[in-house]
Amino acid sequence: MTNPIKDKRILLGVTGSIAAYKAVELASRLTQAGAQVDTILTQAAIQFVTPLTFQSVTGRRAYTETDLWGTEGHVQHINLGKRADLFVIAPISANTIAKLAHGLADNLLTVTALAATCRLLIAPAMDGGMFAHPATQANLEVLRQRGVSVIGPAEGHLASGMSGKGRMVEADEVAGFVRLALSEAGCLAGRKLVVTAGGTQEPIDPVRMIANRSSGKQGFALAQAALDLGAEVVLISGPVQLATPSGAQRVDVRTAQEMLEAVLAAVPGAVALIMAAAVADFRPLVASAEKIKKDSGISEIRLENTPDILKAVTELKKKTGFPKLAIGFAAESQQLLANALQKLHAKRLDLIAANDISSQEAGFGVDTNRVTLLYPDGETEALPLMSKEEVADLLMGRVCQLIQKRQL
Repeated sequence: MTNPIKDKRILLGVTGSIAAYKAVELASRLTQAGAQVDTILTQAAIQFVTPLTFQSVTGRRAYTETDLWGTEGHVQHINLGKRADLFVIAPISANTIAKLAHGLADNLLTVTALAATCRLLIAPAMDGGMFAHPATQANLEVLRQRGVSVIGPAEGHLASGMSGKGRMVEADEVAGFVRLALSEAGCLAGRKLVVTAGGTQEPIDPVRMIANRSSGKQGFALAQAALDLGAEVVLISGPVQLATPSGAQRVDVRTAQEMLEAVLAAVPGAVALIMAAAVADFRPLVASAEKIKKDSGISEIRLENTPDILKAVTELKKKTGFPKLAIGFAAESQQLLANALQKLHAKRLDLIAANDISSQEAGFGVDTNRVTLLYPDGETEALPLMSKEEVADLLMGRVCQLIQKRQL
């Protein structure tokens, strides 16, 4: 499975904030993902959390102010800065933001920031008034212009007891942006890719609908795999309760018609569209404006076909040339390969992934999948049971191969 964090050297700076406890979780997540995490704590940071805490979760040394004048002398910050693949400061205080913006280097963290040649990510944490202050905003703008990525802050309850924008974002979100920052040299770097995920919901009345059991897990895994290869991802999702992969542009839709409109708006300029969504095939001919009362009974619900999204994409591709590649999914409960092959040719797809949804270990609602890849030239590739993340990685690898083969 693609893991851009594995074996990377990540330098984690921690400044004085109650949010320092989130940095411990972040250090743990990055370490579990395979990174080598070195930590630098400011003097204020160690009032909230100890170096030993970080050493315990990373298995590596945590540096403090005393190390600037330690046995390794002035070269300590040079060594830390030069060998890092990525520098993350989370949480970062208003004071340290100001120091970085003005090039001040009066402690181990800030002097290392000047010596570092890698990309810098910062996650601010402070009271809402401090974050909104013109001085802080001006300092952040200076850092952005220098290429520093600013993550958050979020709205919520603050240490002052007030609510506002100033909370450090959660560790998993910061880890997602770390993953994104380390994925920029993949085979899809700079290319736009559109992924659909989840099921659609077709209203019968204001409270009832026609839906399916799609969890969206495979589509979201595909979006993450594309991001890991450097793609610019538009993720068009039906109603699912899944976290958006960091860096993806998410477009939420509910009905098949809404998904059609979102797809047609997103695919211009895209190298590929991957239709992993389970779009409803039928919808009520007329949706009731009022709740249908049980006592009144329902004699029938007349249905009509929903719009054929892939057919519309094929027509758009004829006119504009985009998307360069169209990849579909065929979720079938019978005659798997025959039905998938028919869809492959009827929709003029470049690749289709067929999966048997009648299997308890594959398809809707589970974390694993077993798919067969079919190509227009008759080639087939049957994959063993895999996690949906592994299926996504393999499928995105095949997309890269098609791009290279066709020189797209």
